[in-house]
Amino acid sequence: MKLFYYQRRDLAPNFGDELNNWLWPKLLPGSFDDDGSTLFVGTGTLLNSLLLERTKAAQRLIIFSTGAGYEQPLQQIPSHWQIACVRGPLSAAVLALPTRSAIADGGILVNRCFTPTGEKTSEYGFIPHIHHATYAAPDWKQICESLGIRYIDPRGPVEQVLESISQVKTLLAEAMHGAIVADALRVPWLPIITSPRILRFKWQDWCAAMELPYQPQVVSPLATYPRYGCGVRSGVRSAAHWRDCWQQSGRLLSPQKISQRLTQIMAQSQPSLSKDAVLEQRLEKLEYALLRLSSRF
Repeated sequence: MKLFYYQRRDLAPNFGDELNNWLWPKLLPGSFDDDGSTLFVGTGTLLNSLLLERTKAAQRLIIFSTGAGYEQPLQQIPSHWQIACVRGPLSAAVLALPTRSAIADGGILVNRCFTPTGEKTSEYGFIPHIHHATYAAPDWKQICESLGIRYIDPRGPVEQVLESISQVKTLLAEAMHGAIVADALRVPWLPIITSPRILRFKWQDWCAAMELPYQPQVVSPLATYPRYGCGVRSGVRSAAHWRDCWQQSGRLLSPQKISQRLTQIMAQSQPSLSKDAVLEQRLEKLEYALLRLSSRF
């Protein structure tokens, strides 16, 4: 069985995607090889029409905690797909699956696989969306340094990012898997939006699974961002969608203005964190689903 996840071509790796390559071999040791006849599709917003093309050579797909959201929705679920669970109730609804199929994003299973080694060294950390890290890392580093915030680059090695998140008391998160990992490690988090790149649907999907509201803090884009980001495509992120979102997000701001806005957010906003009982229940359901899967390999 081969692990399948989104890999950025000719670009730096993305923490949320690379987490798959770190997490699943720990949870399913000895299960993965280079046999592409069976694919294990884990965390990521991959349940869309493109997945059919990307996996057309496979004879069997195992879907585990994956989400819907980008591109065109699937018209029907192929017969060779085995859906163990999906990210949240919105993904289940899009695919016309029963509510019980929605558990949570598998990223929360880092709770079972990662033990922080360091103490809390920063009051706040910030992890940007991968595209914003790609295009504006120098500005974000400058902003974070000016405010005493730990900058966490989503392009870094998985364990380095995990350790960095575990060492902050509150995480400002644009990268959704930054928030997911923070929640799993019991680090309160604040969702941030700084451009139309952020897909609210997938955040709402995961937050609903964790019985949390999604209440992001909106910050106007940095002047160094590309106007519509990279790779405008059809479906959810259509050109019209991007144009409308960009108009709503306001004028471009300098790093100094962004710093002022973040200071306001940190002073006035209440971080999110799922209840211990909810997290534990979701973890147990994911573990049970994995156990059932492994008995069929």
